[in-house]
Amino acid sequence: MGRALGGGDSEFGADRTRSSADDAALWRRFRGVAGEDARIGARQRLKLTGTAPGKFSVNLPDIVPPDTWRGEALMRDVWRMGMERLTLERAQAPWSAPLPSRHFADRLHRFDWLPDLVSQGPAGASRAAAFIDSWIDAFGTFNGFAWRAEPTANRIWNWMRCASDVFTADARPERMDCLVRQLRLLADTLDQTTDPKTRWIGSCVMVARSVCLDGAHKLDEALGRLDGECTAQILPDGGHVSRSPSRLLSALLNLLALREVLQEAGHVVPDYFVKWIPRMGAMLAFFQTDDGALNPFNDGDEGRPEAVNAALARLGAPPRHFTFAPKSGFQKLQKGPVRLVLDCGEAPPPPFGDFAHAGALGFELSDGPARLVTSCGYSAEVNVDWQAAVRRTGAHSTLVLAGRDSASFVTNEESRLLAAMGPEGISAKRLEESDETWLDAQHGGYKAACGLLHRRRLFMSGDGSRLTGEDSLVRPISQSRSDDSKFINFEIRFHLHPTVTAMMSRDAIRLICDNGSVWRFKTSHEGTRLERTVYLARGIVEQPEQIVMSGYADPNSDGNEPPNCIRWAFLKESAA
Repeated sequence: MGRALGGGDSEFGADRTRSSADDAALWRRFRGVAGEDARIGARQRLKLTGTAPGKFSVNLPDIVPPDTWRGEALMRDVWRMGMERLTLERAQAPWSAPLPSRHFADRLHRFDWLPDLVSQGPAGASRAAAFIDSWIDAFGTFNGFAWRAEPTANRIWNWMRCASDVFTADARPERMDCLVRQLRLLADTLDQTTDPKTRWIGSCVMVARSVCLDGAHKLDEALGRLDGECTAQILPDGGHVSRSPSRLLSALLNLLALREVLQEAGHVVPDYFVKWIPRMGAMLAFFQTDDGALNPFNDGDEGRPEAVNAALARLGAPPRHFTFAPKSGFQKLQKGPVRLVLDCGEAPPPPFGDFAHAGALGFELSDGPARLVTSCGYSAEVNVDWQAAVRRTGAHSTLVLAGRDSASFVTNEESRLLAAMGPEGISAKRLEESDETWLDAQHGGYKAACGLLHRRRLFMSGDGSRLTGEDSLVRPISQSRSDDSKFINFEIRFHLHPTVTAMMSRDAIRLICDNGSVWRFKTSHEGTRLERTVYLARGIVEQPEQIVMSGYADPNSDGNEPPNCIRWAFLKESAA
């Protein structure tokens, strides 16, 4: 599996049984400062005390359709996070049993699962309330791991989403007391937090707190804080600065819920909501595939189509359509049902690159609802070592030179995480003539180490039945010839979606999609093969196949001829 993910990734084994020491070491390595236990002193503990309101004045709307499959599993006492599974006694609280890993515990303490459990009717709501009470009994005073800023902010948001079911008139007063204690701690620490995820959800929580619990006390301050985060984290074209479609979806759903609760409570919705929501909606539609879900770029998964559609349905007007997102760094080719999205942007600046991927010039290709070419994807549900492994260039459908990454991974001293930087000189030009489209893109991520640029040219026919590509490795004219004439190994990878069945034949690789459409991959390049890879973007570690073309590049080539020029094509077979 190490070869499927690029050089040096063999350390990232599949989800295996680990000792607690191994688990702790992985957690520290891949979660950095955000994974450290929270600490509070005696004075800060005193700040958490005080009178709690008796009830919500208005409820935060839960606009995200529930994951009923997960809700049903929870009612059967089956708890699953990625590849880890816990089966308990009837209605047993999960934290009452030994947990598989810190990652599992982290996902558990966020309560993202709470709305799914509540969706199971009165029995689900009753069990959800009981679990909250059990959590309060175990962790409600304080717990360093559970009360870290990011899971605390997410837990508060999820509790508030379910307020009409779990903060009822007959609820234990300890529920509201604990909620307010967490809100006070979050408010006290939010300004010192540098983690972008925590700052975003924390700012949303502060607005919800003011509207739903505090009678609009400090509402202007909370809205001003959120305005600042929108400016910092939303790009002018509507994309999220992380370049992650699923992060964009989460942020948009947060803003839509806050817009509704502000309107319900009779408050004026700020102008920046009117500015950002349509742009974010248009960018979300840009990333939506015909199966209703999302392209899993950077630290993004496919997401659930129901959640994507719920966000788009609340825009108030159909989203604007476009084919180039210049600030986010993506190009789209679409002819009929055939759709390609190319990553032609550099990693975001600090501190937003801590989870970015080195996937320059990788692309996603789909035919209607059938996904063909993708990357190894990502999922927050899957263990942290897998999340780190798929950040490498070899985990994307692009070219890898000398086993290197196209972007540099540099330690962010504040977060102690490896942030992606670059690549330099990434660009894409688009040419449309009649009903045919060309993309000509390149980056200089390998220039410093190997003296070569990676250039990728893509052409899509007018009916979408033919995608031809050319990958070349070019020594820039401005650069003198290399004295080292040793050829440099390269690999071009096309990761196939788990729903694709690949069959190698004498002159092509036949790709059969689960909806019945059939494509052929053709190339004259020798050494083309199929290998196993991984796919995380559906919340588990799947093992589909990938097409790999390997060879050796001349360090002084102009890229016009083999071995530095490799041509290939995806051809759709006509229906019988």
